[in-house]
Amino acid sequence: MKFSLGLLVLFLGAALVAADQDYEGYQIYEVTPSNAEQAQLLHQLSFEGFDFLSESRLLGHPSRVIVSPAQLEQFQQLVQGQKMTHKLLNANLGASIEEEFAQRQIQRLLNPITGKGRLSTERYYTHEEIINYIDDLAQRFPQRVYVKTVGWSYEHRVLKTITITNGDKKAGKKLIFLDGGFHAREWISPAAVLYVIDQLVENFAENADLLKDYDWVILPLVNADGYEHTQTGTLARMWRKTRQPYQYAGQTCYGADPNRNFDFHWNEEGASSNPCADTFAGPTAFSEPETIVVRDLMHSLADRGVMYLTIHSYGNYILYPWGWTSDLPDTWEDLDAVASTGADAIKNATGTVYTYGSSTNVLYIAAGASDDYGFYAGFNVSITMELPGAGSIGFNPPVTRIDEFVTETWIGIRAMALKLIELY
Repeated sequence: MKFSLGLLVLFLGAALVAADQDYEGYQIYEVTPSNAEQAQLLHQLSFEGFDFLSESRLLGHPSRVIVSPAQLEQFQQLVQGQKMTHKLLNANLGASIEEEFAQRQIQRLLNPITGKGRLSTERYYTHEEIINYIDDLAQRFPQRVYVKTVGWSYEHRVLKTITITNGDKKAGKKLIFLDGGFHAREWISPAAVLYVIDQLVENFAENADLLKDYDWVILPLVNADGYEHTQTGTLARMWRKTRQPYQYAGQTCYGADPNRNFDFHWNEEGASSNPCADTFAGPTAFSEPETIVVRDLMHSLADRGVMYLTIHSYGNYILYPWGWTSDLPDTWEDLDAVASTGADAIKNATGTVYTYGSSTNVLYIAAGASDDYGFYAGFNVSITMELPGAGSIGFNPPVTRIDEFVTETWIGIRAMALKLIELY
């Protein structure tokens, strides 16, 4: 079967992959700054059109960046002139994306699914399949699960939450709000959230302790339009933002960064006012219907909400506020206790090392993010979990490794939830 699948990819790939070749010749480099000046120069590239797949302000921690053919000379002059440690990770991003896309198309042709029943961890699912799955759970577990339409994306895709309880009908329980899929290209994020849903619902007996005094409200896919766009062809695979069009300098640029669109220190450092930039904060705070949905959920749940947890990739980080300043919240010790518990649980179970701390002090300033807003809105603990990278571009862990990633993520989430229950 493996040999046959390989032949199918080889001979049919050209027919299945979109014709766009715009990433042909793009390269991915890993760069490790050794001093503060190098780190600042590297960070400056993010404001000059360079697409960072992962970025850290910690010295000795590598960052990964896409370099186009047109940017290559500028990039090489910087890293060589500054004697930054760097290495080429991917010599042709376009070829890697084409191969991934062809394999995914073949898998879908050979093994079509409806999204109903228990989902496997052997593929990435579409928005429709995710919605079908949570609707099916509500039908199969009506005493413990219910699904609610909470809004619509710009392109009118339905956004739904799934609320998971233990079925005892007690009102006013404390609450954990979890979401995924903020950034379109981070496919492992919704996959990890789906596994959390599976564990809380299908594997209820082993996780009843997480539902005794807490309900979980989960929005599995925030940026439905962007996520679907990344599955349309090779050109779209690296898309990050939403899909609402904006006019700028005589051209149409699409989308805003939903994780810069929240009205708490909106459009300050770490965000862009350029609609064509990947970190475009939007023309106004909450310009995107998807972030309005998350905002309204936060405010409607804040009276019971104890933890807001948002899943991203990639970078092996567990982060807490603030993202707009290097200052720490008054209750940072509780945030740190939850984050460190998750990191320690993962390290003890699998050996994977997560760095934890406040967003700005571990990574960089990124104002207008959902975790800062969740904390501001009243959640006692607000966490961003950046999952590890894998695959040829970091955002594409092969389907053979999805199970490894999501089960490891669950170990951390479960440990953080138990620590939260202990504290609150």
